[in-house]
Formats: sequence, C-alpha cells, structure tokens
Amino acid sequence: MGLCKGCAVDIPRLTRLCCPQCALPTPQGEVCGACLRAPPAFSVTHAALQYAWPLDRLIWSYKYRGDVALAKPLGRWLAQSIRDAHIDIQPPDCMLPMPLHHQRQRERGFNQSLQLAKCLREQLHIPLAADLAARNKLTPPQASLPWAERRKCLRGAFSVSGEVANRHIAIIDDVMTTGASLDELAKTLLTAGARRVDCWVLARTIHQ
Repeated sequence: MGLCKGCAVDIPRLTRLCCPQCALPTPQGEVCGACLRAPPAFSVTHAALQYAWPLDRLIWSYKYRGDVALAKPLGRWLAQSIRDAHIDIQPPDCMLPMPLHHQRQRERGFNQSLQLAKCLREQLHIPLAADLAARNKLTPPQASLPWAERRKCLRGAFSVSGEVANRHIAIIDDVMTTGASLDELAKTLLTAGARRVDCWVLARTIHQ
C-alpha cells in the first residue's frame, strides 16, 4: 500500500534545526534548555516527521485500526530521513523496537514499532534485535498523563532480556511526545551495559 501524491505532499516535515538530543526545534540546531538542565539517557534523537495532521490520522489508523500495510510507506519515510541525515556514518550495532506489554500487544494484534523496524532492516540493512528488552508494566497511555505522572508510572517498566553489553542500540518508535518512555528504556539498557542508545522515531510532537 502506498499513499496518494496529495497525502505525500501534505505530510508535515520536521525542520532540520532541532535539538540533537530530543529533536525539538531550536534556533540554530543547538541542544535545548530542557536537555541541558536534565540530559536524557539517550544520546541522539532522529525524528523524520512532525506529529500533526494528516500524519497523526495515518498513525492512528495504523496503530488502532490495524492498517498494518501503512508500515511500509511510513517505514520508508523514516529510512529515507535517516539516509538524508547521514546517520549511517555511525550506524548502531542493532535496532530495538519499543517493546509493548503482552496485554497491549494482544489487544492491538501487533507491535507497530516492530513493523517499522522490519522495514528499516530491509532499507538500511541494520540488524534487528526485538528480544533485547521487554515491557513488564502495563502503563496507561502516556499522552493522557502529566510529565511527573509519566515518570512515576514508567519506573521499572522495562527489563533487559538479551545481551546488550558494549552495544550501540537504536530504539525504534512511532511517536515521541515527551520522550519519557524512550528515556526509561534507554536508562534500563545503559544500566545493563549498553555503550550508547539513540532514538529513531517516525514522528515528533511539537509542543506549542
């Protein structure tokens, strides 16, 4: 499945002038004040697109209506964006899709981040290691919670289930809102011995 030319043109791109750590726009592409005050556990975030209309409706349809065929065009956008950013100069050792709790995956029928990561593997030829980590806690949708509550409910949400020692890992996710889940997973991986953790996400929410 592809997208019509009109939809492709309307997809909101993200400015290249972004904080290298959290991908929020900054005047000259410098590290933002929030990351300077409280640096996240991950080293770099690369986001391909802005989470806004009509991309938000596409992602909603992909995740909640089971339109799994959308993984291909969405994954190709992310792969091309990564190529354009020359991230392949320092490729990770492997990619880890954001884990879903088993109950959430049973309800949804698939892990949307895993499907994106499979497309990236085909496009970028980077190994996929979906079994490196697991999600142990069933947390409420993070978009519905204030920042402090997100941090609290995510503590201990992940565990490492594979060999991560001295590995450079890229976490693959569909949408980055505050980065709380990505930060908690990155912390878990680094505590277990990972050398570096980056975030590659399809879309970034830009707070107004």
